[in-house]
Amino acid sequence: MGEARRRSDQGLAPRQTKSQKDDSPRIFAWLPITHKQKDQFYAITTRGAWIGMGLMVVYWIVGRFVGPAAGWWGPSDVR
Repeated sequence: MGEARRRSDQGLAPRQTKSQKDDSPRIFAWLPITHKQKDQFYAITTRGAWIGMGLMVVYWIVGRFVGPAAGWWGPSDVR
């Protein structure tokens, strides 16, 4: 006897698949976003912010020191 038939004979609900199970509750009942998704969003945006700050520092170093030293351009505040 198969699992589905045995469950229906016993009056049990069909077995849920892993995609239907979600242990994380929703933030609000009317909002389809869970606490787990909220935490993932925070992690991704925090990582993106750090990457952006790092790129900004690299851009500043190139614009202030590397470019003038290489003769690509001169800083505007030097007379």
